[in-house]
Amino acid sequence: MTELREFPNQITTIERFILDQQRGFPDATGTLTNLLYDLALAAKIIASRTTRAGLVDILGSTGEQNVQGEEVQKLDRFAERTIFRLNDHTGRLAVMASEEEADIIPIPERFKTGKYVLLYDPLDGSSNIDFNVSVGTIFAIYRRKSQEGPGTLEDCLQKGRDLVAAGYIIYGSSTMMVYSTGQGVHGFTLDPSIGEFLLSHPNIRIPARPKYYSVNQGYERYWSEGVRRFTRWLQGENEEGKELSLRYIGSLVADFHRNLLTGGIFYYPADSKDPDKPHGKLRLLYEAAPLAFLAEQAGGYASDGHRPILDIQPQGLHQRTPLFIGNRSLVEKAEYFIRTYDQG
Repeated sequence: MTELREFPNQITTIERFILDQQRGFPDATGTLTNLLYDLALAAKIIASRTTRAGLVDILGSTGEQNVQGEEVQKLDRFAERTIFRLNDHTGRLAVMASEEEADIIPIPERFKTGKYVLLYDPLDGSSNIDFNVSVGTIFAIYRRKSQEGPGTLEDCLQKGRDLVAAGYIIYGSSTMMVYSTGQGVHGFTLDPSIGEFLLSHPNIRIPARPKYYSVNQGYERYWSEGVRRFTRWLQGENEEGKELSLRYIGSLVADFHRNLLTGGIFYYPADSKDPDKPHGKLRLLYEAAPLAFLAEQAGGYASDGHRPILDIQPQGLHQRTPLFIGNRSLVEKAEYFIRTYDQG
């Protein structure tokens, strides 16, 4: 009896929750449901490695660079292959694309293709792996645009407004999967003792009173005047004299996750530090759009400083964008400062 009292009255696994939500999608016929199951399974496998990173030969760099010119970590490669191998043969996907790969990832010819498209960042924040800092996986799911056969680049280059589902998995002191299918944002925590994701954060809403702002202020001298003035406004130079506390981890998923639960804003603006990256560092398809989808579902907003992230039509697989994301009032204030001080 003592053990039974440790559990809540109702335990909801992610499988049960997804199945219940599927009833709102009569055309899904279980395909989307099973695709989300596969991503949850991938999360369990990746989590089993991230929690043992110091005990097995998966720390450090592979010695390679990805398409972004960044060092590929061993766990990057493991996460990349895990997600691909769990999804290449299911018949649910027409095509995949990954932040780690230069081109689209076709479904092998020996397998059937399906009606969905999966885009993913296999391990966001992987430069922090060696230091035991939280990292994460981000995913975005679309319906294919092509009618049949192998998926195409056009299937991947869709606006965030067309997302069917999006989410992330954060690997830290616990492993959580947070996702939305357009019916709110829901979080599940992995119970390692039973190997199941359990509903722990139903219907997440960004708190109306923000606490934190998250930005790498080491780059402040490279920002535009509007972004610098916005930052000072957050620090208390505003009509109410209120200030937010700075919290910055350097892993996008971890920073976004904290602000999703506590309220605040994360931003990575364009800067003049690297002439090769005039539009910022973050990738539209693999990072900005899926998190923007979650933010709006949770009552927040995401912008590139001028327009909603979800309204941007991608022109390339690895297109970069500035990102301001979190409480709607804060993001709109950032747009105001940029509009006012950065004209021309």
